[in-house]
Amino acid sequence: MPAPQSSMMKQLARLKFSSFSLRVPENWQQPSGDPAAAHYDQAFSASEKSTMPDPTVPPLFTAASANKYHTDVQKMLTSKFGEFIDGMCDAICSAWSQWQSTATMVGIVVTGPMLMGGQIMPIPILPMIMASAPKNTPSVLKFSNTIANVLNTAWTTYTSSIKITGFPAFPSYALNPPGPAVPVPNVPIPLAPANPMVVQVTAGLQTNVLKGQMVMQHGDPTAQYSKELFEAISDGFNKCFMTWQLSTTLQNLKVIGANPSPMTPGPVAGSAILPPGGIM
Repeated sequence: MPAPQSSMMKQLARLKFSSFSLRVPENWQQPSGDPAAAHYDQAFSASEKSTMPDPTVPPLFTAASANKYHTDVQKMLTSKFGEFIDGMCDAICSAWSQWQSTATMVGIVVTGPMLMGGQIMPIPILPMIMASAPKNTPSVLKFSNTIANVLNTAWTTYTSSIKITGFPAFPSYALNPPGPAVPVPNVPIPLAPANPMVVQVTAGLQTNVLKGQMVMQHGDPTAQYSKELFEAISDGFNKCFMTWQLSTTLQNLKVIGANPSPMTPGPVAGSAILPPGGIM
């Protein structure tokens, strides 16, 4: 399966951010009683007291009232955070696609029809993400760096954990003619978690783990709405990962091996690699 489309991750991240029901200004209460209500009423014109909020769906923020100054804040924050979420999701999915098209797996042992072992070669996605991540201000750059660093570490840890534990990828290699292995396509190897013949450690890609790492690495508890932003990006990434994992297979393996018998059909012994483009 191709890497997830950024449109899917954007929507998921926006839905999660919207679920926090952030109301701005925070803790606003309509003035009441005498003379507070009268003072408020006299401080603004009729048009200022009845304005339209930003109509973005799902709503990233809600205005505490129809007061112009409240809807202006809501519009500004919706634009600012929406732009960052979209830009970060674009950067992540671009990096994911680049990784998938270039990743290789080596050290796979071929014994007859069965495959064992293997190691996906590490390819850092940090520079790929940061190549197009939002960075128009120092604070935005810091957020991008935090997210990119955490995802880079988590993804490298996950991909390095992938191991084949005995998958019958080449049925015909049980009785290969004498000599070199006859080139045949392998049975696609699912990365789905239900496949017991592939080991994968996905704990580091869980939403709460990613969010916790981002909060810790960012190191700024005063950064407004940072926890909500980190959780939204982490949740969008995790949900896209689970979809990707369920639909992705290892294909186009290249085998170097042979049936060593000089006269009779028999099992192939050798090794295999997964070339770039084999994660599909």
